[in-house]
Amino acid sequence: MNPLYVSGACATALLVVGGLATPIGDWYKNLRKPSWQPPNWLFGPAWTVILGLAAWSAAIAWTAAPDSAARTSVVILFAVNALCHFLWSPLFFALKRPDWALGEVVFLWGSLVALLVGLAPISPFAALLIVPYFLWVSFAAVLNWSIVRLNGPFA
Repeated sequence: MNPLYVSGACATALLVVGGLATPIGDWYKNLRKPSWQPPNWLFGPAWTVILGLAAWSAAIAWTAAPDSAARTSVVILFAVNALCHFLWSPLFFALKRPDWALGEVVFLWGSLVALLVGLAPISPFAALLIVPYFLWVSFAAVLNWSIVRLNGPFA
């Protein structure tokens, strides 16, 4: 099976599930947000590009891995990242707990650091494709922190 098809399907599943777990209702609309927050319409295209690059990265790393142990490492790194990626939206939006999401984003960010470090020896290009994801999550973490600061405490 073509690794790009598999990674593309996984990225698509994350996009769909993430979108379904992100209800933009009155609760979210009424939160105070920093003036520098991007418009809501930008998040969908940004995540589509970022997860598309991540899927491409996974396929490249899988193909470049020198042996089955390295391929297993690639799968584990991306699986942990997918889990961390998946958990953020339900915490923030469905449970209405930006404070919990802020705690979880640390793990998402850490999973991206692990991807950068773990992929670099296998394929520097695959690691480079993760950089936009890392930068976006870093930005999103600061945005999440700002929303918690402007609106907390949450209960």
